Amino acid sequence: MRILIVGAGATGGAFGARLIQAGRDVTFLVREHRAEQLRSEGLAFSAPDVTTRLDVRCVTSVAQGDVYDLIIIAVKAPALDAAIGTIRPAVGDDTLILPLLNGMRHIEALVEVFGARVLGGLVKIVATLDRNSQAVQLTTLSAMTIGRLDGGEVPDAVREALDVPGIHLSVSGDIIGRLWEKWAFIASAGVVSCLFRGEVGDILEAGGEEQILQAIEECERVAAAAGHTVGRQGHEGSVAMLTEPGSHFTSSLYRDLRLGDPLEAEHILGDLAHRARSVGVPTPLLDAALLQVRTHRVARARTSAGVSA
Repeated sequence: MRILIVGAGATGGAFGARLIQAGRDVTFLVREHRAEQLRSEGLAFSAPDVTTRLDVRCVTSVAQGDVYDLIIIAVKAPALDAAIGTIRPAVGDDTLILPLLNGMRHIEALVEVFGARVLGGLVKIVATLDRNSQAVQLTTLSAMTIGRLDGGEVPDAVREALDVPGIHLSVSGDIIGRLWEKWAFIASAGVVSCLFRGEVGDILEAGGEEQILQAIEECERVAAAAGHTVGRQGHEGSVAMLTEPGSHFTSSLYRDLRLGDPLEAEHILGDLAHRARSVGVPTPLLDAALLQVRTHRVARARTSAGVSA
């Protein structure tokens, strides 16, 4: 299969590197600055089991008629609208589109444009892009779950293309439910990290366990009210991750907030808060965390405007 990966950051770079190492036909669609890096330096990737630098193909736009079999979207939510416009020439009659974003808003936006070509997908990986633009996988966790949004069969060619060493691939008949389950966890983690501004271990030591459990309950109640109850295993996993004594865990949303990187707050927290109101579920901690992030964004924009003036 011809595979186009939109984005070569932490997620796109890590999974793209695994696919290239397995001999898959991969091209990255990236911005000009990143394209220059990849062309001159290659894609640097490190994980607990490998450190490598790969020669890769990359483009900054797609020519009309240059169709791909599978398009993997691995950008952050603020870049989604631009990505939708950029990939249009790459989409043919048999093209499938696999977004790897958190939440549900991106699924709805993509389906509105591309219909049944869109698959559901989620990944579990602890990865970052370091100061040298190297994709760094920090732990051995590297899992991808995919599925048809209507519960139908995923084509064998897609399974075979993505089933490579270094990626634990699974196919779900209820990918919507799995997406909601991950969304509830990601939102819970975002609430905890952004509202209390610290690592899980520090929040626990400060006496925040009750609030952590409340944040998890709020987000899971929204999922249940929307018809996608988080299962026992998923719930216990969230509790274990967010109540581990001494844990250095923080959400990616909080890390982006601190670094001044583009935020997915509206995609992860804002959209969930909106859906909570629509189903009548009170979410005081979620609402407070969202207000915290929005206030930070307003203050940052004012400061930037003052400096530029």
